[in-house]
Amino acid sequence: MAADAVSPAHVAAPATTALTAAPAAAPTAPVASGTLAASATGPAVVQALAREGVTALQPFDTGVKDLAGYAGLAGQQPVAVYVLPDGNGIVGTRIGADGKPLDVERVTKLIETPLGEAIWSKLGASQWVQDGKKDAPRIVYTFGDPNCPYCNRFWEAARPWVDSGKVQLRHVLVAVIKADSVTKAAAILSASNPSAALTQNEQKFRQGGIKPARNVSKTVAQTLQSHQMLMAELGFRGTPGIVYRNGKGVVERTNGMPPPEALTAILGAR
Repeated sequence: MAADAVSPAHVAAPATTALTAAPAAAPTAPVASGTLAASATGPAVVQALAREGVTALQPFDTGVKDLAGYAGLAGQQPVAVYVLPDGNGIVGTRIGADGKPLDVERVTKLIETPLGEAIWSKLGASQWVQDGKKDAPRIVYTFGDPNCPYCNRFWEAARPWVDSGKVQLRHVLVAVIKADSVTKAAAILSASNPSAALTQNEQKFRQGGIKPARNVSKTVAQTLQSHQMLMAELGFRGTPGIVYRNGKGVVERTNGMPPPEALTAILGAR
C-alpha cells in the first residue's frame, strides 16, 4: 500500500522496453512428467512445472505434429516448454533451419499481459509516495533517489501533466547515490505528509533538498531495502526507473531521464 499521499547510481541514457524478453535458453534435457495432483491444466509435465513455480502457462501451436508448445513465466523470465509425444517435455529455445530462434514472438505475446500485471501489482504494493491527484486517470511509477538529478529533471518535466490532474506519479524511493540518500529518503517516508516532503525535496533540489532525518527507523530501512530489491528485479540499473502503461495498456519501462519526445508515450497527451 502507499505511503500516504539498492542498485547502481543514477543513469542518464534511457533504454525503453516492454516488460518482456526472449524465451530463456535452458538445458535441453527432458523434464520428466509429474505424478502429483494437478495444479494447472494440460499435460502432466506442464502441471509439474506449475507446481515448481512456472506461472501463466498457456498453450500455443508449434506447427509440428505431436509437439505441443506452452509459454510460461519462470519468475519474470519468459520460457517456452515443448511437450513430446511420450509425455516428457523440454524447456528451452527452438531453433529453425536458418539458425534463428523460433516462437519468441508468440511466447512474448502470450506472457506480456500476465507479466506486466504481476509487475504492476508489485509496484502497487510498494510504499510509494503520491505525487498528483488521487483520481488522476494515468498512473506512472518511478524509482527515485532523493539525490538523483535525473529524477529531479523528470519530476520537473512531468509538472504540466501532474498539475493538470492528468497524471499521478508514484515515487518508489531508493537510496543509492550518496551517503545521505538514506536519511533524506527517511525524512520523506517518515514525514506526516510524505507527498509534501517529496515536493519540498524536488523544489529545493538545487539548494540541497530536504533536511536529512536524524534517525532511520527499522521500518523505513526495510522499505528501502525492499524497494532496492524490486528495482533490481525489474532490471533497472539506475534512477529514475520508470514503469508505465503504453497506449494499448501494456506495461513498459524506461531507465534514465526520457528525452522530450518520449514524454508523451509515458505521460500521455499533454
